[in-house]
Amino acid sequence: MNCSKYDITYAKWGDVSQQETYDLAILPWGATEPHNRHLPYCTDMLTAQAIAFEVVALAAEQGVRAMVLPGIPLGSQNPGQIELPFCIHTSQTTQFAILRDVVNSLKRQNIKKLMIMSGHGGNIFKAMIRDLMIEDPSLLICHNEWFNIVKRDGFFEEKEDDHAGEMETSVMLHYYPELVKMELAGDGHFKRFAIEGLNQKVAWLPRDWAAVTEDTGVGNPLTATAEKGRRYVEAVVPKIVNFVVDFVKGPVY
Repeated sequence: MNCSKYDITYAKWGDVSQQETYDLAILPWGATEPHNRHLPYCTDMLTAQAIAFEVVALAAEQGVRAMVLPGIPLGSQNPGQIELPFCIHTSQTTQFAILRDVVNSLKRQNIKKLMIMSGHGGNIFKAMIRDLMIEDPSLLICHNEWFNIVKRDGFFEEKEDDHAGEMETSVMLHYYPELVKMELAGDGHFKRFAIEGLNQKVAWLPRDWAAVTEDTGVGNPLTATAEKGRRYVEAVVPKIVNFVVDFVKGPVY
């Protein structure tokens, strides 16, 4: 898909200036971290970005004027990850500062609806969004985690698939096959917590990545296919498109 019309990274002022107003900006947000041995460090941003492009193109057919902002590859990391080469940990304070600057820039342009397309489960935006909307009630800021919108049952074989496993690899094979090196992939074997209450989410603490996984993956990618990825995103994208149209055109309450 040629996304330059909807991707401000490549869009030209000559194209943008022809549009009188924009209803919505979408901000893909991921991380920079190892994804097993076969996926790029910026996988979380790339998948969020690819889905955002599809969403704005389909929403445009229903009269929604939206633009995809450049993706943010800065995420929150776990102990045991940050020690790995080129894994970048970005604090909540830094992420909030970036988000506030993006929002303030858009406000000056009278763009007051923003959707964060999150591709990294370690990033938590709810408190940031609350703070920004309390500061300016005219704003409407939402976020989604595209990978949690549609249940994976019926699409994938692996039951425990958390990071660089079957689902994520399949989606990358669908969108960016040239970036996936399946011949390098580890099996994503991982250790569960010794305290069962942590596995059952009675309480939470960040996993020590060095203790959990040998290849940085959590979940087996070896059953991944581009077809599985295509089928899954074809179930996810229409749900986001429908939301975007409602978010732009309809009342929230």
